[in-house]
Amino acid sequence: MYRFREGVLEVFLVHPGGPFWAKKDLGAWGLAKGEYTPEEDALAAARREFAEETGFPAEGEFIPLTPIKQPSGKVIAAWALAGDCDPGALKSNTFAMEWPPRSGRQQEFPEIDRAGWFTIEAAKVKISKGQVGFLEELEKILGLP
Repeated sequence: MYRFREGVLEVFLVHPGGPFWAKKDLGAWGLAKGEYTPEEDALAAARREFAEETGFPAEGEFIPLTPIKQPSGKVIAAWALAGDCDPGALKSNTFAMEWPPRSGRQQEFPEIDRAGWFTIEAAKVKISKGQVGFLEELEKILGLP
């Protein structure tokens, strides 16, 4: 999701939840995204995942971005969407994992523990390196230098 605030492009990024990400910041943020099956429509999956991870609906005109192969080898598809939402109202789904390791205890963690609006320059530092290309493509599509 993106918006212009006082003429400045801002993008909405999310921070992964759970103990492995708790103290990581730069290079840890990303676009709200998730897994989908080959039979599922990628845009429908993106809309669903955004709603599940943030609690906000993804509605409006979607701008397809070029899928990017991540350092892990996984290919991520993404869309840009003009909109606005309050990061303080974030409501994420949860996942269970054994924590602490080898304790036998299952704990629930939010899939996304926080979200925020960032200028495009700040977002390029916060977002994972494998997703920077989405921000660069968005700038080009919007005709920004």
